[in-house]
Amino acid sequence: MKNISLKIDDSIFRETEKILSGINKPRNRYINEAIAYYNRIQKRLLLEKQLRKEQGNYRRN
Repeated sequence: MKNISLKIDDSIFRETEKILSGINKPRNRYINEAIAYYNRIQKRLLLEKQLRKEQGNYRRN
């Protein structure tokens, strides 16, 4: 595992802490899962962008 230093907006931190008080999950695990989820979304968006680009090239030929 890699260590990182992270600056989080106060409002996001407070909201996260409030959520964590209601679930039984360590902050580190919660943040890791959130980043993994966001990465999946971004990968899908990148794939969609690439597919649109390739479709545009296909239609021109």
